[in-house]
Amino acid sequence: MILAICFTVLGFALMELSGWAIHKYLMHGPLWMIHKTHHQPNKYAFELNDLFSLLFGSIALILIFLGVDRLDYRFWLGVGISLYGMLYFILHDVLIHRRMKWFQKPNNAFLRGIFKAHQAHHRTNKKDDAVSFGLFVVPREYFKEEKK
Repeated sequence: MILAICFTVLGFALMELSGWAIHKYLMHGPLWMIHKTHHQPNKYAFELNDLFSLLFGSIALILIFLGVDRLDYRFWLGVGISLYGMLYFILHDVLIHRRMKWFQKPNNAFLRGIFKAHQAHHRTNKKDDAVSFGLFVVPREYFKEEKK
């Protein structure tokens, strides 16, 4: 059971770390033509950038299928990636971008920091001027409270 938890946490952490690198160096690099749809106003339910979610979800499903018969490390890595994807959807698509209006602006300090970091990321719609590429691990400066 401890190994299952460790591999689940590892899958989650690897998604945040690889997601940061993929976002910074690929999405804001050679894959910008796909990702830029996320930085532009959109009146549709889906954007071309959603293909990245399908890719990561497919990786998770493949790992789960490969490891389900023995519940080995592949299964639990897939579960960790899936948990990351679910939280990503809720935080990024629902809470931050309000693609579905299920929640109000966050009151929790941690969620406010994530929200502010993502707003800073979207202050530009250019490939090279963006900051803050992670979802959960963001610069500390975004967690500082504004003085009223």
